[in-house]
Amino acid sequence: MSTHNPTRRQFIQTGALAAGAAMTSGSVSAAPKRKPNFLFIVCDQLGLDALSGHGCPDVHTPNVDRLIRRGVTFLESHSTDPVCSPARSSLFTGRMPVETGVITNGRPIHPSVPNMGQWLRRDGYDTVYCGKWHLPGGYPTEMPGFNVLPVGGGQGDLVDSVVSRTCEAYLKTRPKDNPFLLVASLMQPHDICYWAIRNKFLVPKQLPFPQLADQLPALPPNHTARPAAPKLLDEKMFREFSDAQWRYYLYIYYRQVEMADADIGRMLDALEASGEADNTVVIFTSDHGDGRGRHKHVSKWYPYDESVKVPMVVSCPGQIAEGHVDASHLVSGLDVMSTVCDYAGIAPPPDLRGYSLRPLLEQRSVEWREFVVADTHVVGRMIRTAQYKYVRYQDDPVEQLFDMQADPWETKNLYEDAHYADTIAAHRKLLDEWEGRLKRVEPCPTPQEAQRRKRKKT
Repeated sequence: MSTHNPTRRQFIQTGALAAGAAMTSGSVSAAPKRKPNFLFIVCDQLGLDALSGHGCPDVHTPNVDRLIRRGVTFLESHSTDPVCSPARSSLFTGRMPVETGVITNGRPIHPSVPNMGQWLRRDGYDTVYCGKWHLPGGYPTEMPGFNVLPVGGGQGDLVDSVVSRTCEAYLKTRPKDNPFLLVASLMQPHDICYWAIRNKFLVPKQLPFPQLADQLPALPPNHTARPAAPKLLDEKMFREFSDAQWRYYLYIYYRQVEMADADIGRMLDALEASGEADNTVVIFTSDHGDGRGRHKHVSKWYPYDESVKVPMVVSCPGQIAEGHVDASHLVSGLDVMSTVCDYAGIAPPPDLRGYSLRPLLEQRSVEWREFVVADTHVVGRMIRTAQYKYVRYQDDPVEQLFDMQADPWETKNLYEDAHYADTIAAHRKLLDEWEGRLKRVEPCPTPQEAQRRKRKKT
């Protein structure tokens, strides 16, 4: 049994520093003369600290770790919404979910908001997509702005290997006339959802393989922590597992992470074999994290770090600093679109909320944001500053304030402590001002909603 329970910051930062120890940040060369390619790898439900390169002792992820060694990893990286479709809409547009119209799962991006493929295609890029989309279809054969490499569908343990092999073939055989944007969207470790929610019998009450008993991960330090929370958040507590079941659930989750890592390795190997690695910006992230027993949560939906903090690793040999761990800058899924446009040398679409990560990747001084924001449950919103996290839900009297430096595992809600009244007021103001700047659109209908509306009209 693992007994490694450091503070969250120590847990992640120590591992990331170790992963990058073999490389030095060194100087970064001038921008390449050719337009760079982009390989954008997206996992589903992968938490920031679920990687061996970020200090997790219970998982082995050598391929993501080599990306960490070869590039920059951000330890304060946040999803815009710990739900699949809303978060993905932000990754591909640089806008918040209320601005893309994707406020819940299975909705398309509003036609007024261009996605990454549509925008880069205008500048001569070959834009190719392979894997899960979820905006709205899971594995559609057509989508705006991209040529789709079809892979069928299914759970991650079946479809991800097809995704990685299809991307491998593309990287090795693609026409070389134009620069490319290849999106490789993996499902794992999302399959853990089916273990904990849909098919609860998959987490047996008695360990089916006794020889694994000494290999099961330890429970997290905040496993039983239940800070005061808005009703919609508090209702998500998962009460059905024993400690042994929780530990087996974690064991399975980490094996699913390792499945994704193997597929990532196949694609990185193919990129290197193609001769394009030195002119390809690789961006690796996830749409959101997973509860993993923190606060007795499974799956996503929470403003706690287990759901909203995700990996963000960017690499390009000779163009981006190597082996650099950024533990201070607050970054967001909103930043991917801005970063891609910056490296492609094209103006970004209007009204982007993200920042280009390029100055940070090249270790140049730049004025940075004061906070990041995440939506949740449509009516909830989280704002994270350097020291604090503030959460509020519409029409709910319970707010949350966590001191993320003193309490990184989010065990003590400070919102009723009079000492923090000014801090809460300041965060409310920041959030109000942020919300006032957003350009909301009518939520896009899901295909089912659109079909019902069509039937009503006829």
